[in-house]
Amino acid sequence: MWWFQQGLSFLPSALVIWTSAAFIFSYITAVTLHHVDPALPYISDTGTVAPEKCLFGVMLNIAAVLCIATIYVRYKQVHALNPEENLIIKLNKAGLVLGILSCLGLSIVANFQKTTLFLAHPKIHGKQVFWIRLLLVIWCGVSAFSMLTCSSILYSGNFGTDLVQKLHWNPEDKGYVLHMITTAAEWSMSFTFFGFFLTYIRDFQKISLRVEANLHGLTLYDTAPCPINNERTRLLSRDF
Repeated sequence: MWWFQQGLSFLPSALVIWTSAAFIFSYITAVTLHHVDPALPYISDTGTVAPEKCLFGVMLNIAAVLCIATIYVRYKQVHALNPEENLIIKLNKAGLVLGILSCLGLSIVANFQKTTLFLAHPKIHGKQVFWIRLLLVIWCGVSAFSMLTCSSILYSGNFGTDLVQKLHWNPEDKGYVLHMITTAAEWSMSFTFFGFFLTYIRDFQKISLRVEANLHGLTLYDTAPCPINNERTRLLSRDF
């Protein structure tokens, strides 16, 4: 059995591979058609002009579905490991809601281009994974802070008024350094997400989900208990 056939470990793997492919294919298409500059464009800029915006939107919509599936499995895993710890259960539910909202946000930004609209830790692994995840979170926070700070300065109006529509930058342009820092931070933040989801592979090798069908009657009009046993099968099978 291959490593990705163990439990549900294929979910975070598929999420990272598919999302990376969405960024790479959109970038290659946008650069090839001279819609953006090759040197660190905004990720959203690589999905702004047709035809790459169509590819970008479709692939990130699928990535959002994979992300929801991954977050849901993680939610069920944490719940199964801590069935009686109320604080963890509450935090786990909050994480599920925030995760689903984040996936919705991913789908929205994929389909509303920038130039169009601008505006729980279970005890299943060792300390090494904890430190890796902590470093990724810190790095993501630093990248997000750098991106937000530099972009706020860049779009303050001191470097031009039509920067949202600007897809090509030259080194002599005003705000070029801030633009490069912002885009580098954006790419860096995205890849920390990939790294974070990759750390779930080992966790997901130890879990599988089942779906249970409970029959309350043979037809819509039955009132007597159904004599047929309930059916339980894997929600996601190892053999795929």
